[in-house]
Amino acid sequence: MKRALTLLTTVALAGCSMAPKDVRPAAPVPPSWPVGDSYLRTSEATLPALSWRDVFRDARLQKLIEQALANNRDLRVAAANIAAARAQYQIQRGAQLPQVDASLGITERRGNVTNVGNGLGNGTGSTGNTGNIGGNVGNVGNVGGGVRTNYSTQVGITGFELDLFGRLASLTRAQQETYFATEAGARATRLTLVGDIATAWLTYASDASLLEVARQTAKSAEDSVRLTRARLEGGVAPRTDLRQAEQTLATAQNDVARQTSALAQDVNALRLLAGSDIDPALLPASIEQAAPTIAAVPAGLDSSILLRRPDVVQAEYQLRAANAQIGAARAALFPRISLTSVLGFASTALSSLFDGDAFTWQAGGTGSYSIFRGGAGRANVRLSEAQQQAQVANYERAIQTAFRDVANALAVRGTIDAQLRATQLQEEAAADTYRLSEARYRGGIDTFLQSLVSQRSLYAAQQQLVTVQLTAATNRVNLYRALGGDSQLEVTREGPQPVNASGTAPTPGS
Repeated sequence: MKRALTLLTTVALAGCSMAPKDVRPAAPVPPSWPVGDSYLRTSEATLPALSWRDVFRDARLQKLIEQALANNRDLRVAAANIAAARAQYQIQRGAQLPQVDASLGITERRGNVTNVGNGLGNGTGSTGNTGNIGGNVGNVGNVGGGVRTNYSTQVGITGFELDLFGRLASLTRAQQETYFATEAGARATRLTLVGDIATAWLTYASDASLLEVARQTAKSAEDSVRLTRARLEGGVAPRTDLRQAEQTLATAQNDVARQTSALAQDVNALRLLAGSDIDPALLPASIEQAAPTIAAVPAGLDSSILLRRPDVVQAEYQLRAANAQIGAARAALFPRISLTSVLGFASTALSSLFDGDAFTWQAGGTGSYSIFRGGAGRANVRLSEAQQQAQVANYERAIQTAFRDVANALAVRGTIDAQLRATQLQEEAAADTYRLSEARYRGGIDTFLQSLVSQRSLYAAQQQLVTVQLTAATNRVNLYRALGGDSQLEVTREGPQPVNASGTAPTPGS
């Protein structure tokens, strides 16, 4: 009965933990997004599932994203970090289990046993004759000159700490939460990569449009130079008209060269993100073609969606790990009890190695407690508590940062459509003005300066329209990234699923 009570007490104590209870701090942000003239009105609704395939609908862009998820080197680094964190967790978890070692020994002895036989010979002689005393030495015989072999084996628990106060359990839990945080960090890397690919793809489309605008302007400027030169030679136009036309041509030609270089750099950026060479057929022809393929994130999202953002999830797991470290530091103030035991067999014959007489056993235990460490133990507890408070602040800051990112993206989204419509009207008016000015100049009604001013205005309006179209498209990308609610990056109840180099989660047990 006493042994049973002792065992039950030990088991009960081993299950206790001195770590404080995990409590997620309240989100330090409003329950909904800002509402006003520069924001889209949103309703309080449940969080819908999002996927990058739902936002980025162009098949060419989707193929580039898939290629990047399979080959990007940052994702491979993240996968390696996940593997390392998983191994660290398994190492720490192994410390909670008994360490069992086994050994096998074989000993051989070789030696000779010698027997000496003594014989006495008596001799009889007459007086004066010396009798022969026979001292015969017996033959030396070698007896038992063989090999003696001894076998031994041992199986024992060489180290096992009774986790009475939950120190090892807290350390294991802290390492597990760190592992989950590393997985969330990999999800953040993947989310960033998807957004970067989309942004680089749109940037290429924008530069392609700017290149086309520069080429059209250069062609128009060449026509103006030829016309002005002919009028100069005919004595109709002054030389200043020709020089002004040549300035416009040189500006357009400079932009053509600059945008050609920009396109090459955009391809290099996409190649680096994709981790391999890319098919030119996957590149868009213009921003007008690419921008409509980026879908808008639906309205009605509650700010609680930020709790699914990978960097927020990572901060929460780091907070839990710091919480578990407090429990480990508290438990370190109490004694540690370790057990060892050995079960062994020894025999002179292999066949009788496991006989009853060959079995031996021994068991022992040790207890340790630091009597004086200059307050280091309690200071370690205070250190863990301070680190936990810092993680609380980091968690709240991560949520606030995510809220700011979403609010900024919504602020742009609330006004970008009106800005785009105004820019389109400006470009249309500038194009019509240039056509009229050119016709009036050719008819001798207006001066060349009026035609030149209208041409430059059209060129600037076309460039501005491309820029606004790029801003509108990248704003939708930024909003997707700021929300971080990709359904392919969901957190399961068991914790985040690790992301491998192909961007997918491994199957359970892998």
